[in-house]
Amino acid sequence: MKISNHLKRTALLTSLALSASFATQAADAPVELRFAHWVPAQHALARLGIIPWGKSIEEASGGTIKVSIFPAQQLGKAPDHYDMVRDGIADMAFVNPGYQAGRFPIFAAAELPFMFQKPGPASAAVDRWYGKYATTEMKDVKVCLAHLHIGTIHSKKPITSPDQIRGMKIRPANGTVAQMVNVLGGSAVQVSAPESRDALSKGIADAITFPWESILSFKIDKVTTYHTDMRLYAAAFVWPMNKAWYDKLSANQKKVMDDHCNNKWAAKIGADWGDYEDAGQKKFASMSEHTIVPLTTDQVNAWKTATRPVYDQWEASMKKLGLDGKQVLSELKE
Repeated sequence: MKISNHLKRTALLTSLALSASFATQAADAPVELRFAHWVPAQHALARLGIIPWGKSIEEASGGTIKVSIFPAQQLGKAPDHYDMVRDGIADMAFVNPGYQAGRFPIFAAAELPFMFQKPGPASAAVDRWYGKYATTEMKDVKVCLAHLHIGTIHSKKPITSPDQIRGMKIRPANGTVAQMVNVLGGSAVQVSAPESRDALSKGIADAITFPWESILSFKIDKVTTYHTDMRLYAAAFVWPMNKAWYDKLSANQKKVMDDHCNNKWAAKIGADWGDYEDAGQKKFASMSEHTIVPLTTDQVNAWKTATRPVYDQWEASMKKLGLDGKQVLSELKE
C-alpha cells in the first residue's frame, strides 16, 4: 500500500521536531535538584508525591535534571526547611509554613478549622488561591505548589466536647491549630511531627492533631488509643524553590519545572497523599486496642462554634497587613 505524500511530510516533520527536542535536551547542562523533606523516607507523601514528581521531572528533562531526595531531616530540622531553600542549603523542600507561627499569616487561612472535606479539590483551591499572595508573602523563594491534608485529634482518653480541651497539653499541627487549642483553654506543645511521639510518650503532650495514616507511619499509635471522628483542621504545605537554582536553568529545563509546578500537580499530590491518609481511619476501626470516637451533628456544631474565635483572630491579622480578611477568605472559599 502506498503512503501519501501528506503522511510522509507529517512523519518527517514529527521526526524533525523530536530530533530538535532531543538535541536541545542534549545541549542542556546537567543539574541536580536537591529536594529536602522531614517525613520518613517511606512515608506516603514521599512514595505517592515527592518520588513520582521527581521521576517525572527526570523523564521530562531527558535526564538533565537529576532529583536527589534528602528525607527525614537529613539537611535540617523540619521548621527550618523554608530558610534552607532560601539560603541554598536545599534547592527545593517540603515546607509546613505553620511551623513558624505568624510568619506567613495569609497562608494561615488554609489552616482554619472545619474549612475542607476532600484533600484533592481543597489542595487545588489553596494552590490556585495562594498564587496571588505567594510572590509577596514568600518573596524569598519561588513557590512551586501548595497542597494539604485533613486531620483530627488523637488522644489518650476519649474526646467528644471542646470543653474537654481545657487544661490539656496538645501538640498542634501548625500555628493556627495552636491558636485553636489556646482558644479552647488548652496548652499548645510546639514540636514538629518527627518529635511528636517522644512528646506524647514522655507526657509532655496529652493529645495530638494529626492525619490518620501518619499516626501509624510516625508510630504514634503506640502512645494514643482514642481517635475523634471529625474533619477538625487542615495542615497546608508549600514546595518552595531556590530562585538562584531556577534562574540558572536552560529555557527547556525551566519549562520542565514550570510544567511540574502547577495546579494539576498540586491537586494530584493533595489527592494521592490526602486520600491515603484518610483511608488510615479504616485500619484503626479494625484494631481492638484503638477506639474511634464518634460525634453527633450537634457535637460537631459545638466544636465549630467554640473554634469560631480563631477566624476572628486570623481576620485581625489581615487587618494589620492592610487586607480585608473576609475578602481574602472569600477568595479561598470560591
